[in-house]
Amino acid sequence: MSSPARRFATVTRKTNETDISVALELDVVSAQEIQIDTGIGFLDHMYHALAKHGAMSLTLHCKGDLHIDDHHTAEDTALALGTAFKQALGEIRGVRRYGTGYAPLDEALSRAVIDISSRPFCITDLKLKREKIGDLSTEMFPHIFHSFAMAAGVTLHVDVIRGDNDHHKAESAFKALAIAIRQAIERTGSQDIPSTKGVL
Repeated sequence: MSSPARRFATVTRKTNETDISVALELDVVSAQEIQIDTGIGFLDHMYHALAKHGAMSLTLHCKGDLHIDDHHTAEDTALALGTAFKQALGEIRGVRRYGTGYAPLDEALSRAVIDISSRPFCITDLKLKREKIGDLSTEMFPHIFHSFAMAAGVTLHVDVIRGDNDHHKAESAFKALAIAIRQAIERTGSQDIPSTKGVL
Protein backbone atom coordinates (compact mmCIF):
# COMPACT_ATOMS: atom_id res chain seq x y z
CA MET A 1 0.00 0.00 0.00
CA SER A 2 1.46 3.37 -1.04
CA SER A 3 2.09 6.09 1.49
CA PRO A 4 -0.16 9.17 1.49
CA ALA A 5 1.11 12.07 -0.57
CA ARG A 6 3.31 14.51 1.28
CA ARG A 7 1.51 17.74 2.15
CA PHE A 8 4.25 20.34 1.97
CA ALA A 9 4.77 23.78 0.45
CA THR A 10 7.34 26.53 0.29
CA VAL A 11 6.37 30.13 -0.37
CA THR A 12 8.36 33.30 -0.80
CA ARG A 13 6.79 36.73 -0.72
CA LYS A 14 8.86 39.83 -1.37
CA THR A 15 7.58 43.39 -1.52
CA ASN A 16 9.00 46.81 -0.72
CA GLU A 17 7.71 46.26 2.82
CA THR A 18 8.56 42.64 3.67
CA ASP A 19 10.74 39.74 2.54
CA ILE A 20 9.24 36.43 3.68
CA SER A 21 10.03 32.75 3.26
CA VAL A 22 7.75 29.98 4.53
CA ALA A 23 8.13 26.20 4.55
CA LEU A 24 5.09 24.31 5.86
CA GLU A 25 4.63 20.57 6.37
CA LEU A 26 1.09 19.60 7.41
CA ASP A 27 2.00 16.12 8.63
CA VAL A 28 4.91 15.49 10.98
CA VAL A 29 6.43 12.13 10.09
CA SER A 30 9.20 11.94 12.68
CA ALA A 31 10.32 15.07 14.50
CA GLN A 32 8.46 18.37 14.41
CA GLU A 33 10.60 21.29 13.25
CA ILE A 34 9.60 24.86 14.07
CA GLN A 35 11.72 27.94 13.37
CA ILE A 36 10.05 31.33 13.48
CA ASP A 37 11.68 34.75 13.12
CA THR A 38 9.44 37.66 12.20
CA GLY A 39 11.26 40.31 14.21
CA ILE A 40 8.23 40.55 16.53
CA GLY A 41 8.65 38.32 19.57
CA PHE A 42 4.99 37.85 20.42
CA LEU A 43 4.08 37.10 16.80
CA ASP A 44 6.82 34.45 16.77
CA HIS A 45 5.26 33.01 19.93
CA MET A 46 1.80 32.84 18.31
CA TYR A 47 3.00 31.19 15.09
CA HIS A 48 5.03 28.72 17.15
CA ALA A 49 1.92 27.81 19.15
CA LEU A 50 -0.10 27.43 15.94
CA ALA A 51 2.42 25.03 14.42
CA LYS A 52 3.10 23.12 17.64
CA HIS A 53 -0.51 22.40 18.53
CA GLY A 54 -1.50 21.91 14.90
CA ALA A 55 1.14 19.16 14.67
CA MET A 56 2.79 20.91 11.75
CA SER A 57 6.39 21.71 10.92
CA LEU A 58 6.89 25.38 10.10
CA THR A 59 9.83 27.51 9.13
CA LEU A 60 8.97 31.18 8.71
CA HIS A 61 11.41 34.05 8.34
CA CYS A 62 10.52 37.67 7.70
CA LYS A 63 12.51 40.85 7.29
CA GLY A 64 9.97 43.65 7.54
CA ASP A 65 9.82 47.41 7.83
CA LEU A 66 9.51 47.36 11.60
CA HIS A 67 11.05 50.84 11.74
CA ILE A 68 7.62 51.96 10.52
CA ASP A 69 5.39 49.69 12.61
CA ASP A 70 4.22 46.07 12.92
CA HIS A 71 1.40 46.19 10.38
CA HIS A 72 3.11 44.97 7.21
CA THR A 73 5.03 42.20 8.96
CA ALA A 74 1.94 40.86 10.74
CA GLU A 75 -0.29 41.05 7.67
CA ASP A 76 2.19 39.73 5.11
CA THR A 77 3.37 36.78 7.21
CA ALA A 78 -0.27 35.73 7.68
CA LEU A 79 -0.86 36.01 3.92
CA ALA A 80 2.26 33.95 3.18
CA LEU A 81 1.30 31.33 5.76
CA GLY A 82 -2.22 31.09 4.36
CA THR A 83 -0.84 30.69 0.85
CA ALA A 84 1.51 27.92 2.03
CA PHE A 85 -1.38 26.18 3.80
CA LYS A 86 -3.52 26.23 0.65
CA GLN A 87 -0.68 24.94 -1.51
CA ALA A 88 0.33 22.22 0.95
CA LEU A 89 -3.22 20.95 1.28
CA GLY A 90 -3.72 20.80 -2.47
CA GLU A 91 -7.02 19.53 -3.82
CA ILE A 92 -9.67 19.41 -1.12
CA ARG A 93 -10.28 15.70 -1.31
CA GLY A 94 -10.23 12.96 1.31
CA VAL A 95 -10.17 15.34 4.30
CA ARG A 96 -12.74 16.14 6.95
CA ARG A 97 -13.03 19.78 5.75
CA TYR A 98 -14.58 21.08 9.00
CA GLY A 99 -12.74 21.54 12.25
CA THR A 100 -13.59 22.90 15.69
CA GLY A 101 -11.09 23.64 18.43
CA TYR A 102 -11.41 24.79 22.03
CA ALA A 103 -8.30 25.81 23.94
CA PRO A 104 -8.06 27.03 27.52
CA LEU A 105 -5.13 28.94 28.96
CA ASP A 106 -5.70 29.44 32.65
CA GLU A 107 -8.75 31.74 32.92
CA ALA A 108 -9.03 32.27 29.15
CA LEU A 109 -11.01 30.03 26.80
CA SER A 110 -11.20 30.35 23.03
CA ARG A 111 -13.04 28.60 20.24
CA ALA A 112 -12.08 28.36 16.57
CA VAL A 113 -14.18 26.86 13.79
CA ILE A 114 -12.81 26.37 10.29
CA ASP A 115 -14.31 25.25 7.00
CA ILE A 116 -11.91 24.51 4.16
CA SER A 117 -14.52 25.77 1.75
CA SER A 118 -12.68 27.79 -0.92
CA ARG A 119 -14.97 30.61 0.24
CA PRO A 120 -12.69 32.87 2.28
CA PHE A 121 -14.43 34.60 5.16
CA CYS A 122 -13.42 35.54 8.68
CA ILE A 123 -15.12 36.77 11.83
CA THR A 124 -13.29 37.28 15.12
CA ASP A 125 -14.30 38.43 18.59
CA LEU A 126 -11.15 38.43 20.68
CA LYS A 127 -12.07 40.80 23.51
CA LEU A 128 -8.55 42.24 23.70
CA LYS A 129 -8.19 45.41 25.80
CA ARG A 130 -4.52 46.35 25.77
CA GLU A 131 -2.99 48.43 22.99
CA LYS A 132 -0.11 46.00 22.60
CA ILE A 133 1.04 42.58 23.74
CA GLY A 134 4.79 42.74 23.67
CA ASP A 135 5.60 44.59 20.44
CA LEU A 136 2.49 43.41 18.58
CA SER A 137 -0.49 45.75 18.36
CA THR A 138 -3.69 44.04 19.48
CA GLU A 139 -5.55 45.59 16.53
CA MET A 140 -3.45 43.31 14.32
CA PHE A 141 -4.82 40.05 15.75
CA PRO A 142 -8.13 40.14 13.84
CA HIS A 143 -6.17 41.23 10.77
CA ILE A 144 -3.80 38.26 11.09
CA PHE A 145 -6.68 35.78 11.23
CA HIS A 146 -8.45 37.55 8.36
CA SER A 147 -5.33 37.61 6.16
CA PHE A 148 -4.68 33.93 6.82
CA ALA A 149 -8.28 33.01 5.96
CA MET A 150 -8.28 35.03 2.73
CA ALA A 151 -5.03 33.51 1.48
CA ALA A 152 -5.88 29.98 2.63
CA GLY A 153 -9.37 30.08 1.12
CA VAL A 154 -11.12 29.08 4.34
CA THR A 155 -14.08 30.24 6.37
CA LEU A 156 -12.88 31.04 9.86
CA HIS A 157 -14.57 32.03 13.11
CA VAL A 158 -12.38 32.73 16.15
CA ASP A 159 -13.93 33.79 19.45
CA VAL A 160 -12.54 34.35 22.91
CA ILE A 161 -15.31 33.03 25.12
CA ARG A 162 -13.89 34.37 28.38
CA GLY A 163 -10.67 35.64 29.88
CA ASP A 164 -8.99 38.49 31.76
CA ASN A 165 -5.36 38.45 30.61
CA ASP A 166 -4.83 39.56 27.00
CA HIS A 167 -1.75 37.36 26.57
CA HIS A 168 -3.79 34.34 27.62
CA LYS A 169 -6.72 35.30 25.39
CA ALA A 170 -4.56 35.76 22.29
CA GLU A 171 -2.56 32.59 22.84
CA SER A 172 -5.64 30.47 23.52
CA ALA A 173 -7.15 31.78 20.26
CA PHE A 174 -4.14 30.64 18.24
CA LYS A 175 -4.11 27.28 20.00
CA ALA A 176 -7.83 26.83 19.30
CA LEU A 177 -7.17 27.52 15.63
CA ALA A 178 -4.35 24.97 15.63
CA ILE A 179 -6.68 22.29 16.99
CA ALA A 180 -9.39 23.19 14.46
CA ILE A 181 -6.94 23.03 11.56
CA ARG A 182 -5.62 19.64 12.66
CA GLN A 183 -9.17 18.27 12.73
CA ALA A 184 -10.17 19.78 9.38
CA ILE A 185 -7.16 18.46 7.45
CA GLU A 186 -7.39 14.96 8.91
CA ARG A 187 -7.43 12.36 6.16
CA THR A 188 -10.62 10.30 5.98
CA GLY A 189 -9.19 7.38 4.03
CA SER A 190 -11.41 8.07 1.03
CA GLN A 191 -10.89 10.17 -2.08
CA ASP A 192 -14.24 11.90 -1.79
CA ILE A 193 -14.62 15.64 -2.22
CA PRO A 194 -16.40 16.72 0.99
CA SER A 195 -19.16 18.73 -0.69
CA THR A 196 -22.64 18.01 -2.01
CA LYS A 197 -21.65 20.10 -5.05
CA GLY A 198 -18.89 17.64 -5.89
CA VAL A 199 -16.35 20.45 -6.11
CA LEU A 200 -14.58 22.83 -3.74
